[in-house]
Amino acid sequence: MLKITIAAAVLASAFALPAFAEDTMMAKCDDASMMSANSKIDAMSDGSHKKMAMKEMMMAQSSMKEHKMKNCSMHMDKAMKSMGAM
Repeated sequence: MLKITIAAAVLASAFALPAFAEDTMMAKCDDASMMSANSKIDAMSDGSHKKMAMKEMMMAQSSMKEHKMKNCSMHMDKAMKSMGAM
């Protein structure tokens, strides 16, 4: 009985940890984060990366207006990766 309980706990934690890690990697989707990211994008000198980051930020802002926070965070992450921040 004890072995089954321990096995169940290990199995449950194996499924919970990846979900927790994914949430912690997502960018925060709020006005302050948006303004900070936009100012960093404006300061970029690499044109192709800047264009990609701006595109992702526009999609993030659109998602935020539609209250689709998971999509907003995903686009913010992509924008930050385009900037080389992550």
